[in-house]
Amino acid sequence: MENKRIVVKVGTSTLTHESGRLNLKRTEQLVKVLCDLSNAGHQIILVSSGAVGVGVGKLGLKNRPKETREKQAVAAVGQCELMFIYDKMFGEYNHTVAQVLLTKYAVDTLHKKQNVVNTIETLLEMGIIPIVNENDTCATDELAGDNIGDNDSLSAIVADISSADMLIMLTDIDGLYTSNPRTDPTAKKIDVVEEITEEIKIMAGGTGSARGTGGMKTKIGAADHTTSIGIECRIMNGSDPRRLYDVFEGKTVGTLFKARKK
Repeated sequence: MENKRIVVKVGTSTLTHESGRLNLKRTEQLVKVLCDLSNAGHQIILVSSGAVGVGVGKLGLKNRPKETREKQAVAAVGQCELMFIYDKMFGEYNHTVAQVLLTKYAVDTLHKKQNVVNTIETLLEMGIIPIVNENDTCATDELAGDNIGDNDSLSAIVADISSADMLIMLTDIDGLYTSNPRTDPTAKKIDVVEEITEEIKIMAGGTGSARGTGGMKTKIGAADHTTSIGIECRIMNGSDPRRLYDVFEGKTVGTLFKARKK
């Protein structure tokens, strides 16, 4: 596969254990694969959830906080810890990362959006891997579920403004199924979606895990956004990040949403 600009989105449920603490083995595998793909010539942008989840684990909380002000405080702790770990792990493979925290207001006008575009473009030109997250600490709208609201939608926005070739969303399910595979044993995975129809959207009902905020519905929304502007999207299981190699080798992995022709 020719060199491409790839946005990889990883969710909280992929990054953390059931306890809420960071899954170090999986995170390290992900970092290693992304560094290797970068070494191969691809430009990588990582959209990472996990600030609140990691903060919950670091603070030893039993449950994810419900009040916005508590979420903000926990996110502040978690984002610091998350970037510290990313910086250390990427550094072990001789790659530099940069933190890019976005809110809806950072891209709500052409001028502001261009500032973000310029920053990401410059980082990529310098061989730096941008790590993007929502600025949960000062943007209550995102934590409350309004506006951007989740990192699935954020990843689609990042893919759009960075003119990416592909968006890959790593989650805790193998792809889009005809029904919920956790409750329906007859559910079948759909390998390729040519067009996101109302029927496809209906298949994507439900929410995410207790540790994350997204679900298949938000992922289909992100795929609908990217495919409509000519960017292909793939939803796949992130439990083994090495399967990202299979994507670049043309193997069937997860569910591929084909880009609509411009």
